[in-house]
Amino acid sequence: MKKIALTLLTTALLASCVSKKKYVELQEENGQIKSQLTKTEVEKEQLEAKFAQIQQRVDDYNSKINSLQDESNSKMTTVDDAAVISENAKEQMRATLRKIDPQEVSEAKTLKDSMNLAIAYNLQNSLNNVNFFEDDDISVNIDETVVMISISDKLLFNTASYRVSNKANDILQKLADVINSEPSLEVMVEGHTDARPVHTGSIQDNWDLSVKRATAVVRKLQDDFGVDPEKLIAAGRSKYQPLVPNDNNEDRAKNRRTRIVILPNINKFFALMASNDQVIDNSRL
Repeated sequence: MKKIALTLLTTALLASCVSKKKYVELQEENGQIKSQLTKTEVEKEQLEAKFAQIQQRVDDYNSKINSLQDESNSKMTTVDDAAVISENAKEQMRATLRKIDPQEVSEAKTLKDSMNLAIAYNLQNSLNNVNFFEDDDISVNIDETVVMISISDKLLFNTASYRVSNKANDILQKLADVINSEPSLEVMVEGHTDARPVHTGSIQDNWDLSVKRATAVVRKLQDDFGVDPEKLIAAGRSKYQPLVPNDNNEDRAKNRRTRIVILPNINKFFALMASNDQVIDNSRL
């Protein structure tokens, strides 16, 4: 009987111990679960923060894309490596082309052809406003977009001198009017001499004379007639590009000249056109 009672007591004690151990284990497991839950919530918050950052970046990119779409008229086009122009610039060019003889426009087969035609038209208009053709000592040649104005040295200088004469003021004023009428123009002033050697106290040779004359004209255009110096180039050609053989006084006089080469800066020309807010609906180009 005592043995049975002892067995039952032992069983009860073991059961009690097992239940307490199980309880402790459950408590530990519960703590671990709570800890894991807390960790998960923290990770969730971190992920939500990262998601919010990503969403903000997406919104920013969408905003930029919409902005680029709104500015699609400013899309750039390269033309035979000669210029980069925008859609707005091309619209402005179409407006210019409408003023030109349709037969001439029909002969422009490429965008570059159309660009050259528009520039030549504007240059011709500038020349029409200033009469260069009233003097036999001035010749004007237009080769597509390049205008070449040749001025006899007797209108600009005294013999073997590089000081610009006051009697040149009228022709230089006309020249400045043309240059200043179009912001996109660049101008190269070339000095040319005849073949006779020259050497004075201030002039070494024909190279020296031709450069000094070109520089003197450039300075005059800048200082007295308000031409932007960034548009000006001075070049000396000496005796090496004669118009005619240097066989007599009359021909040598033809070779002594200053040539003004007006060169449109195509990039600048169309950048200026693109800066105009006017947009014209035309699908020709």
